[in-house]
Amino acid sequence: MTTTTYRVTGMTCGHCVNSVSSEISGIDGVRDVTVDLGSGQVTVTSEAPLDPAAVRAAVDEAGYELVDA
Repeated sequence: MTTTTYRVTGMTCGHCVNSVSSEISGIDGVRDVTVDLGSGQVTVTSEAPLDPAAVRAAVDEAGYELVDA
């Protein structure tokens, strides 16, 4: 298992958290997504390292922006 933390901007409420969690959970291999609304931190546990482009596309689909580390 691999755990990676990303920073997402634009989230302001529980609906935002649910949207981001739902989209990232749809990526193959993702086992868990935890979102901290206050900090914008999104922690993803997956079977293997994820393609950053896939994570960015999922966050974009949810309507938010992935901040480059």
